[in-house]
Amino acid sequence: MSAMLDDPKLHRWYPAILFAISAGALGLALHAQFVLGLEPCNLCLYQRIPYAVIGLFAGACMTRPNAKAVRAVVGLAALAFAIGAAIAVYHVGVEQHWWVSAVCGGTLPTLGSTTDLMAGLSAPPEKSCDSVDWVFLGLSMATYNAAFSAVMAGLCFVAVRRMRAA
Repeated sequence: MSAMLDDPKLHRWYPAILFAISAGALGLALHAQFVLGLEPCNLCLYQRIPYAVIGLFAGACMTRPNAKAVRAVVGLAALAFAIGAAIAVYHVGVEQHWWVSAVCGGTLPTLGSTTDLMAGLSAPPEKSCDSVDWVFLGLSMATYNAAFSAVMAGLCFVAVRRMRAA
């Protein structure tokens, strides 16, 4: 099995696999938002950024894959997944009230005029990062994303090491 994973012919598929994973994750998040009606908070939106970065670079690499480009994209994906896992762990901590979020919570708008004040009062409040709308088996989406991103980061780090050795 290990010899099969070290096959350079398989390495050229890594960008397509990473692109599919990114598209699937973003598609799932957008489905939850627009079809299921789950409103994302700021941290939910930040967790989408690593997937978008991975998808963009993997998609670009699919047009002209070469060994160096594939290794660079997989290395970037490892870093992006690790950052995504860190953001998700931070979000889980906010959900569990282990700490307070620095990016979620109300900031008072600057009051310029009465019109600005009225517009601010009529706008819906920003979704709090500590409210959990969806739970499966007792775990939130942020928890699942933290685990998935950490596993993917590890797999990508291993893949980069194996590509260097091959």
